[in-house]
Amino acid sequence: MTMTDQTIKNPRIKQGWLRVILFGLAYIVVTLLIFFSALIGLVAGNMDQLKSNPLQFLSGLLQGTNLWMMVLLEFVVSLVTVWVFRIFIDRSSLASLGLKPDGYGQESVIGFFVGPALLGLLSLLLMVTGHLRWVDITPDANTLFISLGMVVLIAFSEELVFRGYILNNLLESFNNKWIALLLSALCFAIFHFGGPGINALAFANLFLAGVLLGINYIYTRNLWFSIFLHLGWNFFQGPLLGSHVSGLSMPTLLQTEMKGDWLITGGEFGLEGSVLNTALSLIAILILAMAFERKYNARVTA
Repeated sequence: MTMTDQTIKNPRIKQGWLRVILFGLAYIVVTLLIFFSALIGLVAGNMDQLKSNPLQFLSGLLQGTNLWMMVLLEFVVSLVTVWVFRIFIDRSSLASLGLKPDGYGQESVIGFFVGPALLGLLSLLLMVTGHLRWVDITPDANTLFISLGMVVLIAFSEELVFRGYILNNLLESFNNKWIALLLSALCFAIFHFGGPGINALAFANLFLAGVLLGINYIYTRNLWFSIFLHLGWNFFQGPLLGSHVSGLSMPTLLQTEMKGDWLITGGEFGLEGSVLNTALSLIAILILAMAFERKYNARVTA
């Protein structure tokens, strides 16, 4: 059976929302199986450290080489699970999720700079109010390159899952594209719920991030705006500005010192946990929604 033959067939499961649920369950099961297999290996090789200082050991799992392993795990599981469901359940091609860049280069560039623009403004506000200062700089090209590799894999894998597969299928199930977008954003926030330093405000901001990342997709069905937005956001926030990324610590260029209320600074979760980020994300969502509605209104209906 050729790919052309597959793309003209109806999905094996008619309801898009049901495909999303089954996909989510499969994704969780595969991730847990691989994660616990890897964890058993790490525990077996570091039993002395686990016994002497279990908290330090658990913290170390989210740093350095172990963080790379988790990023690679997420990438492989995401790619394989989406491919299997798209080919054998949806009976369509992987590229049809929105991986063809044709005609969307300009929007991809805009997406890349949305993150740095918002985070730059947020950092400036924190700095002028005395909540943030940079105390050191470590110009290491190798470190930046490694961090860039991490955020590329994270951006691609998470966008393929949450905007590519989940949002795409939800759009097939709901006549109102905004309901599909909000549900996919909720899935995105829940996925990050176990991140270090998570709290109610951080969860709400992750939900808004899911809306922001999917705002272009509901009009274009193209992934590159969200991939580049996700990439620019994570790289500027962590490796460049020195903030935690969804609670995770990455090798950074700038070393920061935060002072004041965690509601303003974001606390251990990073800039994504700040109430200022909440306000800026809402503004960005409204601006982009109006811009895309105006641009694509003639082609896409709610």
